[in-house]
Amino acid sequence: MSAETGREVYDLTIIGAGPVGLYAAFCAGLRNMRVKMVEALHEAGGQCAVLYPEKFIYDAPGFPKILAKDLARQLLVQAQQFRPTILFEEEVQNLKVLEDHTMLLEGSREKHYSKTVLVAAGVGAFAPNKLEALGVNEFEGKGVSYFVKDKNALRGKRVLIVGGGDSAVDWALTLRDWAQEVTLVHRRDVFRAHERSVAELMSSDVKLRMFWEVTEIHGSDHVEAVTIHSSKTDEESYMPVDAVIVSIGFKADLGSIKNWGFQIDGRTIKVNGRMETNIPGVYAAGDIASPEGSVKLGLLATGFAQAAVAVNHAKHYLDPSEPVEPEYSSTKRLLSPHVTYR
Repeated sequence: MSAETGREVYDLTIIGAGPVGLYAAFCAGLRNMRVKMVEALHEAGGQCAVLYPEKFIYDAPGFPKILAKDLARQLLVQAQQFRPTILFEEEVQNLKVLEDHTMLLEGSREKHYSKTVLVAAGVGAFAPNKLEALGVNEFEGKGVSYFVKDKNALRGKRVLIVGGGDSAVDWALTLRDWAQEVTLVHRRDVFRAHERSVAELMSSDVKLRMFWEVTEIHGSDHVEAVTIHSSKTDEESYMPVDAVIVSIGFKADLGSIKNWGFQIDGRTIKVNGRMETNIPGVYAAGDIASPEGSVKLGLLATGFAQAAVAVNHAKHYLDPSEPVEPEYSSTKRLLSPHVTYR
């Protein structure tokens, strides 16, 4: 707390409590930084907790596969070792640099003050792309869903999945041994998912209907069937189903972030190799960051590494006498008379 102003100023404020933000809080705790996290959603974990908690994650280091909700929970436990302050349902609407170089974050409920800031807001605000078919709006929440919060509701059901990206393919693979029957409808024969997942899909018992699209959803109080149309043959087919999962992507929007003075590249914030934005003391990591001279990979491992880089440079920014690279247990040399280090 500043005696002069009465403001409570944190060493680092992290915007976003998704996987990257949570790991950043852990890294900052290792550097003895006082951390606040500000999250617009009602819980930690970002997309892993809100969009697909029941979906397996395959690119988390150390886990052959792990449920998204379990990964989010473990990351939260890891971060909470150092007791960061976490505020939920608080949206940062503006960022200003004050005359004393303190960062002022104007939230929807209160103001936040910090010496450094890390933007780890994922893809920003997101909303699912809606399926354009008759009956979709009528059956949302009655068998048509864009998110699956609890896969128990799909046990033993006939499930139709719409889409051809990672989410659609992963759901098909996740539910194939859970549902009675899984059918994936895709308007093309080229998938945007990882090659290994596509290969597994092709060799599975998931029914594939490529070059087909859903044109109508039928039912009374709940989904009972769909009509699909083939773009190749122009024929239609009526399929009895119990549930439709739509996974055709999301509309992402940086929202107010694009007005904070950052250099923007599409829907991302430009950063350098130190994950610094063009505003001194402000960093970005994860999906929202676009590192200069680097290929952007939408992997958790990439986001975690960026978080670590950003936090350690923020520590050095706060106190130039502190090294950027501290000694971690994973890199510290264990002295042994039997080992010669060169």
